[in-house]
Amino acid sequence: RAAVAAELRMSTRLTGFTGHPKGEKRTNIAVGVDKGRELTKRELPTKPSHRKGKLNKRVAFVREIIREVAGYSPYEKRCMELLKVGKEKRALKVLKNKLGTHKRAKAKREEMSGALRNQRMK
Repeated sequence: RAAVAAELRMSTRLTGFTGHPKGEKRTNIAVGVDKGRELTKRELPTKPSHRKGKLNKRVAFVREIIREVAGYSPYEKRCMELLKVGKEKRALKVLKNKLGTHKRAKAKREEMSGALRNQRMK
């Protein structure tokens, strides 16, 4: 009994929130966890939407030029000052308040610390 249960656990995967084991194949039966007709999986081409968010070379170049011409906004300058004196948590709070989400604030803080690193290198 234990060996059968162990084998069942090894050969099946858990999907969803119910915790019911779901097999890799369908059973061709209308009821049950693995109900439905057994079909062959087709290898589909990748969708263009999977490229969404990927940084293009030209876009990166244009953003770099704009940053060079326009410089940093006041809140970005304040963040850089906070990072210079080592107040990373305060910088994160300022950015979160300005940008709205924790994830965006963390990304911007990394960007600002990278900009400081580049300034020190020059």
